[in-house]
Amino acid sequence: MTEGPSMVVSAVMLTAQLAATTTVVLLLLATPIAWWLARSTSGWRHLVEAVVALPIALPPTVLGFYLLVLLGPDGPLGRWMLDAGWQPWVFRFEGLLVGSVLYSLPFAVQPIQASFMQMDRRLLEVSATLGLGPLARWRKVVLPLTRRGFLTAAVLAFAHTVGEFGVVLMVGGNIPGETQVLSTLLYDRVEALDYEAANRMASGLLLFALLVLWGVYRMQSTTREDAHAGD
Repeated sequence: MTEGPSMVVSAVMLTAQLAATTTVVLLLLATPIAWWLARSTSGWRHLVEAVVALPIALPPTVLGFYLLVLLGPDGPLGRWMLDAGWQPWVFRFEGLLVGSVLYSLPFAVQPIQASFMQMDRRLLEVSATLGLGPLARWRKVVLPLTRRGFLTAAVLAFAHTVGEFGVVLMVGGNIPGETQVLSTLLYDRVEALDYEAANRMASGLLLFALLVLWGVYRMQSTTREDAHAGD
């Protein structure tokens, strides 16, 4: 048995849509979190850092299970959605998105936080004395100095979402044309003992991951070289 071309195209399109949407949401969500973590002296900072980094150590099925309970029709959010006339988000794209955002959160927050911490804060003070407001300082000072951190976060978030399996399987299931992404389609092919099709998909995902990591490390190396050149 081989996978139909339409099934593969559908999984590729859904994977790309999920990864792109997750990346946009994560950049919006991770930026204020990273800014607070980079500048705060609060005693809660380390706890917040631990919570943000939790998906790195937590088995994805654990996160997927709690999301399934929370968003399911018998869960608190699921019941609230039913009462509001909405469909619960489990086994839907929205559920995949919530799971992907939570599971990829550290891959977006940490690069942005690192770029904020490396930035010379005196530049913000100087720009403030020159009359630049908060938004102008962000646009003209912060973003240009930390753009590579944002780019790294975007690339890692996108790639990590493409490679997700446990969370998306728990929250979204494996419904062809609706919640079946490349990782779950690969699992489906292995279950069907269609190793030829599974190998094609696995090889493509392996090459994608290798290229992404090569690009990230190359960009980080260039950043370090630029920093040394500026010293």
